[in-house]
Amino acid sequence: MILLFLLLLLAVGCQTTYPEVIHLEGGKLHIQGIALDKKENCLYCSFTSAFYKSDLEGNIIGSVTGINGHLGAMTYDEKAKTVYASLEIKDDEIGRGVSDALGAERHEKAASRFYVAEIDVRKIDRLEVPFEEAMTLHPIEEVGKDYLDTVEVNGARLEHRYGCSGMDGVAIAPGFGSDSNEKYLYVAYGIYGDTTRVDNDYNILLCFKMDDLAKPIHKYFVKTGNTRYGVQNMTYDAHSEKLYLAVYKGSKSAYPNYSLFSLDIHQKPFMGRLDGVPYEENEVEQVAVTDASHFKWGSTGLYSFGDGRWYVSKKGKKDGIQFSDVTLFESLEE
Repeated sequence: MILLFLLLLLAVGCQTTYPEVIHLEGGKLHIQGIALDKKENCLYCSFTSAFYKSDLEGNIIGSVTGINGHLGAMTYDEKAKTVYASLEIKDDEIGRGVSDALGAERHEKAASRFYVAEIDVRKIDRLEVPFEEAMTLHPIEEVGKDYLDTVEVNGARLEHRYGCSGMDGVAIAPGFGSDSNEKYLYVAYGIYGDTTRVDNDYNILLCFKMDDLAKPIHKYFVKTGNTRYGVQNMTYDAHSEKLYLAVYKGSKSAYPNYSLFSLDIHQKPFMGRLDGVPYEENEVEQVAVTDASHFKWGSTGLYSFGDGRWYVSKKGKKDGIQFSDVTLFESLEE
């Protein structure tokens, strides 16, 4: 017992100290996601149309800017020195807002595309790195198909299968119910917050092998109730062994409208029909919510240290400039 106590003290004492708050400033468009590089002592983040690398004092030391699309949530692969981030090129309110803020041409609906942006952070070595120099784009055709599809519900023709608005949350995590040490890339759908629909009460997670982003090996449905624009940020916490989904809470009165969900990674996925989705006649893969809360933050950036600590984005705006105070949390309790 004494030896165990000493080992615990040693583990706590060996925790690296990080700033309580890292203040980041962007431009007209708000922060979307964060990832910490513990070896290089820097932070990666997206401010919608820009990718930034900062030191731990918040000074921007590398960037890719002027992206005419929605660069969203992200995750960092330490071994590959690669950030994976969602990128939407689309025609809806969000897409138009990005284009207008940049003074760029708007995208047509038929030209809407959705990608995982693979960012080699070794090339983010200065300000204004050209987009094509640092980023490789992987089309996520499953998302594009559901975004552009039209379905029939209760006699009405509706755009966007499952209410798909695109994609946002991205995370590296183990497989659900797997005993393997293999890690996978998870990509979460965006879901429109239309309270008049009955087919948009699931969040959807695509699961890819890390070396093959061409086609998902799983498409999981999670019954969360409707959330506005779906999963905004997603991260795996090795400490609790759960996958966390941070959302803009929904508005349907039939649901508690939580803003943070967690999924036990050890659970076995199950097959079942979807509630309120008459056009999906087959059983589909599903995973269940383990816990949920009204935790206020996380939708614009959520990073797990894997030891119980978190960095959480608290966004704000001052004098027309978007900023985030990336804040150290000891837990995500309300």
